Amino acid sequence: MLERGERGEPGVGAVAGSFVVGIFLPSVAGGITFPALPRLELVLGLSPAVVGLIVATADGARLLSNAPVGSLLDRVGTRRPLVVGFLLLGVSPFGYALGMDPGAIPVDPAVVFVIAQGATGLGSALVLVGGYAMITDITTPENRGRWLGYMLGSYGLGFPIGLVVGGVVGDVYGLREMFLLGGVLSLTSVPVIVAIVPDRSPAVDRNGDIRKIPALVRADRRLAAIGTVNGILSFLSRAFLTTVVVFTAELGLELGGLGDMGVTGFLLALVTLAAAGSTLVAGRYSDPFDDRLTLVLPSLCVMAVGFVTVAAVPTVTGIVAGGIVAAAGGGAVGPVLKAYLGDISPPGDVAKLGGAYNVFGDLGSILGPIVALPAASRVGFDAVFVGCAVLSAVALALVVRTLFSTAPVPGATVSE
Repeated sequence: MLERGERGEPGVGAVAGSFVVGIFLPSVAGGITFPALPRLELVLGLSPAVVGLIVATADGARLLSNAPVGSLLDRVGTRRPLVVGFLLLGVSPFGYALGMDPGAIPVDPAVVFVIAQGATGLGSALVLVGGYAMITDITTPENRGRWLGYMLGSYGLGFPIGLVVGGVVGDVYGLREMFLLGGVLSLTSVPVIVAIVPDRSPAVDRNGDIRKIPALVRADRRLAAIGTVNGILSFLSRAFLTTVVVFTAELGLELGGLGDMGVTGFLLALVTLAAAGSTLVAGRYSDPFDDRLTLVLPSLCVMAVGFVTVAAVPTVTGIVAGGIVAAAGGGAVGPVLKAYLGDISPPGDVAKLGGAYNVFGDLGSILGPIVALPAASRVGFDAVFVGCAVLSAVALALVVRTLFSTAPVPGATVSE
């Protein structure tokens, strides 16, 4: 952690606060570019399967990169990987813009987009795992939840803002201009990161590698439990956001002059903002607690109530209210889990375990739509939303078990 003066609380605020601002810009850029990718079928004549591959590449690359990135960060520190990660996030949108001009280089546009998306996935893994490791390193249990909450909230808040900006730019100028704007905006964060990320790495495990992760998890069962809870949360988030779009369309809901597409956009904006808002404040309020994990329990209950409300009240009011409640509950869980992970991680393995934790989340994000949409077509949307509430209860049971389990003293290391 940073000590006062040379490494004091003002230093924590300056470094962590600047990083919060820095991570906001690539998140906005991601929101700007995201709506354009599914349209490549119409613009470039790519097949639906190829477009699906392009869209999925970033998630797949991040999933595969999380654990190796965590191991790398524990060996070399956070500064250089973080700078590389922000550079990759800044350069990749220019790759998208290049792919929009098939004659610019003698490479198939689909290949260009896949490479750029791969760079985005790797860059986001470096930034998210590296940011978590850096903030965990410079904070104490007394302020860790606050700064991790600010980081995750800033990252979550940037995306919906980018969606709005990207939609306007795309309508007025075009897709290529959307990509260029995203690249410029994302690159703006690089000087901030270069200036503020400390060139230091206390307690770095220079001999550790990715093969150490299973031993770490076996040594402390709490790590597997909170990773599983993170995976369930990500699964529920993606499953809900995917199915509620189709659910709203099937119901033919309207609000004022908005049709089902307008209602869906309105809902998604409110849900995303609710999740980001609760994320911003939840971590801070967990810091005074001796065991911050207890705050996860009411949050998961709130999340379950939200899902049940959507299932029970299939109207605009019910879906919007239930979605906001579920998102607020889920958003409040994220920073508390992440801060708790930092509290119990051995000092030399913070990034490694952060990467493994993110693997659970990305896996849940990928499986959510794959499972939820076919399930909705078979058993109905109501049953899917009730199932989401049941999964929230499963996560609650895992947290309760973790709270009452015996575990090593935080900071204990694994014998080689």
